[in-house]
Amino acid sequence: MARIFPICSSSSGNCTFIGTRGHGIIIDAGCSFRAMKSSLELIETNMNQIEAIFITHEHIDHIKGLFQLTKHTRIPVFASPGTIAQLRGTVKETIPEEIRLYDIIHEPYQSSDFEVRAFHTPHDTPESVGYTVDFGGKKLAVCTDLGKITSEVEENLLGCEAILLESNYDPAMLAKNLNYPADLKRRIAGEKGHLSNNAAADFSSKLVESGTTKIILGHLSRENNTPATAERCMKDYLSTKGMRRDRDYLLEIAPVMTLGRYISV
Repeated sequence: MARIFPICSSSSGNCTFIGTRGHGIIIDAGCSFRAMKSSLELIETNMNQIEAIFITHEHIDHIKGLFQLTKHTRIPVFASPGTIAQLRGTVKETIPEEIRLYDIIHEPYQSSDFEVRAFHTPHDTPESVGYTVDFGGKKLAVCTDLGKITSEVEENLLGCEAILLESNYDPAMLAKNLNYPADLKRRIAGEKGHLSNNAAADFSSKLVESGTTKIILGHLSRENNTPATAERCMKDYLSTKGMRRDRDYLLEIAPVMTLGRYISV
């Protein structure tokens, strides 16, 4: 049985395990190597049982633990060409030079158990991506750090059985946040920024209509959102579409810096 296990999910760090007990892949390495190891132990998995790491983009909350991970293991790392260039360039100290980085855009990852494909997401990096994972006859996805839902995003996510989807900020909380300058607010709310609760809820209605039964809201801002706010926005909006929680879909919130519950698919 496939599982999605959010190890951490926020503007401070992002890391998600997909697989079964004792075998899987990791998407993003935005927490410490020690945190990854201890988290995986809770689902009876160790780092030797991780067959690949997939990076969405080079922002620090997605690669914080990548140096230690590649230092202590030889797990292959996959990313888009734009992200690889950044990892080899401006943040080249992140991983040892001898570690090979594999292009996920032009050659999707395939093994005996997994098929992983990348799709582009609109974010303020050279080539940010999300991932779909076909595993055990199920299609799952991780999609965070995007300013809007593009046709490419929609084409890749509709029909997924389970998805970890960004629900980064509440527009009212962001507008009232006196600690954020106007240019930062514009960046967050822009088309290459982050997805709001409202946008996530609107797209989730399409997901549920397409057959998605499990939604995990992730990458919540600690300054401009709360789990209760994101959850309420999603539940209330979907109810206006005649979609009832726990009947038509399962909804979970990925914790900011603590371990989430694994979702079986």
